[in-house]
Amino acid sequence: MSQTTILRDRVKDHLLGQIENGELVIGKTINLAALSRTIGISVTPIREALSQLEQARVIKAIPNRGFVVTDLTIIEAKNLYETIAQLEVMALEASTFEPGDIEALRNKTEQLQEEKSLKNRFEFHRLLIKNCANSVLLQTLESLKVRLRFYEQAHATDSIFFETANRQNRSIVQAIAQDNIPTAALILKMNWMAVLEHVQLKINGQTVENQNKSN
Repeated sequence: MSQTTILRDRVKDHLLGQIENGELVIGKTINLAALSRTIGISVTPIREALSQLEQARVIKAIPNRGFVVTDLTIIEAKNLYETIAQLEVMALEASTFEPGDIEALRNKTEQLQEEKSLKNRFEFHRLLIKNCANSVLLQTLESLKVRLRFYEQAHATDSIFFETANRQNRSIVQAIAQDNIPTAALILKMNWMAVLEHVQLKINGQTVENQNKSN
């Protein structure tokens, strides 16, 4: 791995951490010079990292302003969640599970129950498909989930959301432990669709609220 690639990945990890912490929000401008000073990395690998995030539709370039985190839409949410659901089911069906893998998944559901955070939620899904041998599939999912974090950071942080999602997580693990991957895959798809419905309702509610304020 080249030094430029290592630095580029450090930039992406830094920005991802800002998303998880709620520091990088919709409409915020990413200043290259300020980011370079903050993380101590030159502008060139930062530009490469931002270009990759632009390709993933996480940010967009605006003339004379720089890179800006793009707005959230119901249509994009639908496309993202449905695509991720299909790809993650494919990855699950191509995975094998040892007893230690199942135990790690169980531990993560317990941790998510105690600490309801998006970090734990996404980590559960990472553990779920980490044994898939299709690296292209995993890289595609990782890229899509970067954008997805903005939707969940904005609209999927209440306790009811986590309770519902984690109940399905436990059912997925139970099906895997019973060597019933088709059932696990079905519940996994239902999980993503339930989250999509939750996010769409939140976006609709926010849109109505903004319209009422403007009237």
